Amino acid sequence: MMLFVENILLALSSLRSNKIRALLTMLGIIIGIGSVIAIVTVGNSLTNSVNSSMESVGANNVNIGLKQKEKENEITESGYEISGRSFEYQEPKSEDLYTDEMIESLKNKYPNEIKEISISEDVGNGKVTQGDDYANVSVSGVNEGFFVANNIEIIQGTILSGKAMEDGKSVALVSDYFVDNLYGGDASKAIGKKVEVISGMKYYVYTIVGVYKYQANTFSAESKKDTVTPLFIPIKTAKDTNHSVSGYSTFTIVVNAGVSSWEFSKKSANFLKKYYRNNNKFEPSGFSLESLVSTYTDMMSKISLAISVIAGISLVVGGIGVMNIMLVSISERTKEIGTRKALGATNGSIRVQFIVEAIVICIIGGIFGIIVGIGGGMLAAKALGFSATPSLSSIVVSLLFSMGIGVFFGYYPANKASKMNPIDALRYE
Repeated sequence: MMLFVENILLALSSLRSNKIRALLTMLGIIIGIGSVIAIVTVGNSLTNSVNSSMESVGANNVNIGLKQKEKENEITESGYEISGRSFEYQEPKSEDLYTDEMIESLKNKYPNEIKEISISEDVGNGKVTQGDDYANVSVSGVNEGFFVANNIEIIQGTILSGKAMEDGKSVALVSDYFVDNLYGGDASKAIGKKVEVISGMKYYVYTIVGVYKYQANTFSAESKKDTVTPLFIPIKTAKDTNHSVSGYSTFTIVVNAGVSSWEFSKKSANFLKKYYRNNNKFEPSGFSLESLVSTYTDMMSKISLAISVIAGISLVVGGIGVMNIMLVSISERTKEIGTRKALGATNGSIRVQFIVEAIVICIIGGIFGIIVGIGGGMLAAKALGFSATPSLSSIVVSLLFSMGIGVFFGYYPANKASKMNPIDALRYE
């Protein structure tokens, strides 16, 4: 142990005596490790940001819809049968839609998998004005499960629930952007106020009962003033407004933790098919973004890995630089090596001395590279508008890799030094 510590101290002493040369030797290691860590940091930041955005819009939810069946073997007016498939879009009628009974039956069938079911219906876009101030909104009718499915955070007032939902009252939940535009950011002033939504030639009046936090789109270029934010009303109110038929063409299932949304989407669609056995036009379909998120994450990981490997080539260049400078160092210290061997130093101890020196060079270069990589990655992520996420695993791997470079590229010079003849080394000029 003492010999190992002594070798480290000798290596540090050698580096201090040739600071500029040591820095230039480390440069390849610093650039290589810094590049790899910076790339991985930016890649992780981008992936986490996109995943977070997708989760906020329900990436792990199951979307159930209606899929139109294709026609087969049509009969022409002349009585001939045409073999093949054809497709002509048809709007679902009331008898084709999912009913409350179907949805309740699905929920009862899978109580351990289903956390909540979300239903919504669009009324349309509109504008609310107060003097010179305005707020753009999209009016949507929702049920209570919608707020769970979309992670809606209430910051003032109450959520739409209970009697308001059952009776279809003209109450609304507005965003904090809405409050900023019309009430100077004071949510308490908005509660209880009646607002008139102008949508084309139609006017709708709602009483504000709550304010929620709007999740802004990371990639949106719209100003806060002009952003269209949802104005939520009870789904019964929306159906009454639209004069809609009963039933739903789509709904969303919030699955419990540990349930694969992709697998459950297929299971749910298969369960609902029993209600559509006699329906010749439509059948249930299930979809989840889980597989899309997984594919995107895998793709980003592979891209980051490929770019990291390319950036890692500079580590090989840096390793060659280490080997070159070690050969120069051994040449300059030939007499020192001869003296040590004449005093009884073994070939192994000489070899270890110079391998340790190479490792120390690479570790110091690796530490500087980590600092440069984290700093550069965080700056790049911030410039792109993402929250920086340095990878601990890439930092550890980079440091271990730099030590490996020290051993690999330091072995040849160290082995050469260990095999020197002490007499020739002492006579070396």
